[in-house]
Amino acid sequence: MLAIQISKTGGPDVLTPADVPKPTTKPHEALVQIKAAGVNFIDVYLREGRYPAQIPFVNGQEGAGVVTEVGADVTTLKPGDRVAYTGSMGSYAEYAAVPAARLVKIPEGLDFQQAAAAMLQGMTAHYLSHSTYKLQSGETALVHAAAGGVGALLVQMCKRIGARVIATAGNKDKAQIACDAGADECIIYTEADFETETKRLTADQGVHVVYDGVGAATFDKDLNVLRSRGFLVLFGGSSGPVPPFDLIKLSQKGSLYITRPTLVHYTATREELEWRASDVLGWVASGELKLRLYKTYPLREAAQAHRDLEGRKTSGKLLLIP
Repeated sequence: MLAIQISKTGGPDVLTPADVPKPTTKPHEALVQIKAAGVNFIDVYLREGRYPAQIPFVNGQEGAGVVTEVGADVTTLKPGDRVAYTGSMGSYAEYAAVPAARLVKIPEGLDFQQAAAAMLQGMTAHYLSHSTYKLQSGETALVHAAAGGVGALLVQMCKRIGARVIATAGNKDKAQIACDAGADECIIYTEADFETETKRLTADQGVHVVYDGVGAATFDKDLNVLRSRGFLVLFGGSSGPVPPFDLIKLSQKGSLYITRPTLVHYTATREELEWRASDVLGWVASGELKLRLYKTYPLREAAQAHRDLEGRKTSGKLLLIP
């Protein structure tokens, strides 16, 4: 089968199309014929070696497709079931063997591309707003990169809760996407300083929480726009990793909190996975949550998809189609 294999870590060019054997299923797994695979920054981190993985490996942590085989111990799925998942390596391929415990059934009314687009970014937005910092109605959140895949979904979920959302985006078109998602104000960070503007918009009170998937470029100013005992939720590093810093700064700036969460720890149990997936896929199916599918690429063009993602050329979900 065709797969995108990584034999050494590095830039996008290490994403190499290869003919590899179709996976064999273990007793607890199901074999899924991939119809769409999501492209995410975690794939970039794995490709770069920032997150360790045993080489060689097939990249990709998110997909949707059809079950073709089930392992001997699998009782919850059968061939022909439409499923989606995240958190299992190997979706940049025509087939993937996935633990049955990580698979959720796709509800009626959703196609494979919608399901693949919703899983990682949708459940990320869900855990950020519903668990990591459980946002409350009337609070104020700053959402960086609000036109991106996670950002636009996070804005919608924050507004669904009843919070005020201040968004940042890189240009007017992306700012419009953030506003369309429901942001109350949007700062174009290439035209205005987001620290100054956030302080102005909050009358120097600061925000309750900053949801930041950007990292190095925004981190220092994030600490300056939080109110006393506010939360900085650093869930990604699209601009690069944050350098080490002295924790005493957190007390000096108002007894702040900081956390670096990841989805795997917020879907660790089947119950939590089903809660988040059911909410997200259900909201998409009902039209309450709007996905933005930016572009699809043939599987062989995975390297170009990574270049586009890292080059800030996108404003929505990227998918690979085997």
